[in-house]
Amino acid sequence: MKTLFSFPHKREPRCEKDEIKMIGNLFSLQKFKVLSIALGLLTTSVVFSQEIVLDTLVKPETLDEVFIRTVKVDADSPITHSNLDSEEIAKRNLGQNIPQVLGYLPSVVSTSDDGTGVGYSYMRVRGSDASRINVTFNGIPFNDAESQGTFWVNLPDLASSAENIQLQRGVGTSTNGSGAFGASINLITDAISEKAYGEISNAFGSFNTRKHHVKFGTGLLKEHFEISGRLSKINSDGYIDRASSDLKSYFLQGNYQSEKTTLKALVFGGEQITYQSWNGIDAETMAIDRTFNSAGMYFDEDGNMQFYDNEVDHYKQDYFQLHWTQRINNRWSSHIGLNYTYGRGYFEQYVEDEPFSDYGFTPIVLEDGEILDQTDLIRRRWLDNDFYVFSSHLKYKNSQWDITLGAFWSSYLGHHFGEVIWAQHAGGSSIRDRYYQSDATKNEYTVFTKATYKINNQWQVYGDLQGRFIHYKTYGTTSDLEFLNIREQYAFFNPKAGVSYHLNNQNQFYVSYGRAHREPTRNDFEVGVTTPEKLDDYELGWRFTSEKINLQTNIFYMNYKDQLVLTGELNDVGAPLRTSSGKSYRAGIEVEVEITLTKGLKVLPALALSTNKNKDFVTSLDGALVNLGTTHISYSPGIVASNNLVYQPIENLYLSFLSKYVSEQYMGNTDSKASLLDSFFVNDFNVVYEWKNAPLFSSVIFTGMVYNLFNVEYESNGYYYTYDDDWSVPGQITTIEGAGYYPQAGIHFITGLTLKF
Repeated sequence: MKTLFSFPHKREPRCEKDEIKMIGNLFSLQKFKVLSIALGLLTTSVVFSQEIVLDTLVKPETLDEVFIRTVKVDADSPITHSNLDSEEIAKRNLGQNIPQVLGYLPSVVSTSDDGTGVGYSYMRVRGSDASRINVTFNGIPFNDAESQGTFWVNLPDLASSAENIQLQRGVGTSTNGSGAFGASINLITDAISEKAYGEISNAFGSFNTRKHHVKFGTGLLKEHFEISGRLSKINSDGYIDRASSDLKSYFLQGNYQSEKTTLKALVFGGEQITYQSWNGIDAETMAIDRTFNSAGMYFDEDGNMQFYDNEVDHYKQDYFQLHWTQRINNRWSSHIGLNYTYGRGYFEQYVEDEPFSDYGFTPIVLEDGEILDQTDLIRRRWLDNDFYVFSSHLKYKNSQWDITLGAFWSSYLGHHFGEVIWAQHAGGSSIRDRYYQSDATKNEYTVFTKATYKINNQWQVYGDLQGRFIHYKTYGTTSDLEFLNIREQYAFFNPKAGVSYHLNNQNQFYVSYGRAHREPTRNDFEVGVTTPEKLDDYELGWRFTSEKINLQTNIFYMNYKDQLVLTGELNDVGAPLRTSSGKSYRAGIEVEVEITLTKGLKVLPALALSTNKNKDFVTSLDGALVNLGTTHISYSPGIVASNNLVYQPIENLYLSFLSKYVSEQYMGNTDSKASLLDSFFVNDFNVVYEWKNAPLFSSVIFTGMVYNLFNVEYESNGYYYTYDDDWSVPGQITTIEGAGYYPQAGIHFITGLTLKF
């Protein structure tokens, strides 16, 4: 189905400055490769020198631990993080996407286009959007290579196959894929089950929401083999008008394990058809009709408002992964991961009065001599892509050292094109004509060495050196018919270090520093931005554990150079636009606590207080460039707080009252009141009851969620835009502001029944 096009063209002449830049980039590339190899050899030699003096009777890690520890950090590491295991995930897994599952973790703000979290869903961490949150599945990057975003709706019901999710805030540890600029999410899929099992789950709720899945595992066959899988189907009409979701996904995993070897072969993917709801709504319309959706709107010949019934986003994505973990001896182990991702799909739009020239149509001369040069039409904008990954780790562990050497290579091939599938008038066109098309390739090579050294029972130090090398090129035309010819290379060196100190069995302190760089996205390149971003992240934390209290708290300071902040504006496909803010920073404190009040009664509050500022923000205002000085960074609330009050009166009954508060935030960077998004405070109620050893089943689980229990009207996301009015008053330019919002659903519910055997 996918065809990769090449465009014959002459290489444009380069100026002397361009040649110098290329030579410098290539020199940096070679320099960092040599540095990385030297670091690996140095680390290995240090390790071998320790063989003489360290205890040889080291308890080996299990092979699962070897695999997981290559992408996650330990509880006592100097990295700020939170964990969710499969048991905790299952309590609220009723069809929503991962951003909503993680919505009660510190500094996390989740939102959705459809108002329920079933369709397109998003999250921000410490004010950083999806394009700067690094996401991996089993160590394989999930972020789209060009946009750097994460489209969770493409893999619906992924939570049902998640064994563990770790959220690292800040730069975090080195991992595969684009650098973390606000957070990273490491998701590990289902572990090997020794016992056979089966599961049937069904859920029903408001807005005609339905979720169905079946899941199975053979258990270990002949003590070595296991096969497990899942099929899921989710549908919802959505809270917003016509914001429907038709979602399907599958997951199949085959495992082989022996004393020294584990092999995992996975095939998983999804297909989503969602009616577009990314237009949002203005304040005036929202006051009258909160669910109004302008997507697909047109007017018939009589002037009546109509809506095109297939204004949809339709996308498929399939993953093929192979993971080989090998224990060489009690100290040495290795892991190799292979991945191929195939994505393809389009979104379809009905548009009115489009110029013929934008689609390659020939103007039509009517009988009266009038020239017809515009038409109503239906278009599809396509993206086909292939993503190849090779990942490898070599791990050494003894009583003092824990060292990982890693190498990563990926290649992305993306093909963008547009088709007109119907036009009222289409002079000179042929079937399957493409009115724009462009190819893109992005190759990335990463090497890193990270090590933890345990000095004694109180002190341990952590070091992490990473080199990332990126080559991106694209050629052709954009959907706006702008010509593209981009060839860029980047070489980044990202050092990280930290120290942990165990004062006693209850108190642990840590301090860490991490540097990250991030290359621009395709949208940035299209508007001429080629400068990468740079971040220095400083973290200081305290962990306290007692019989009744578990506490994690940290302060952070994230210093940015050339940060690409969201402007608040969207392009014509709902994607956010960015601009460089020069110097900026984020600073704050985060607290995560679990307090046991009495037997069966717990409270789990989380609080994030932050200040997020651009230092010298320059913008265009009334026709002139103006330096506004220090301003708030867009989409960065100063307070994000949550609480989970858990009551278990009996062993099998779980009751949870969840609360979330997000303070007001600016949707732009100019501190304009027109860009303010109001604060909101919402509450959910969760109940889970398990009937163990029920007739015919090993377990019957009833799950219920009531969302927005007090029916609060709120908007968790929006957009802000400006344009210059140079026509109202001749010779005068006036900047006009506007804003739009994404209303979220009022009180609604979902109930589910799971049968296990």
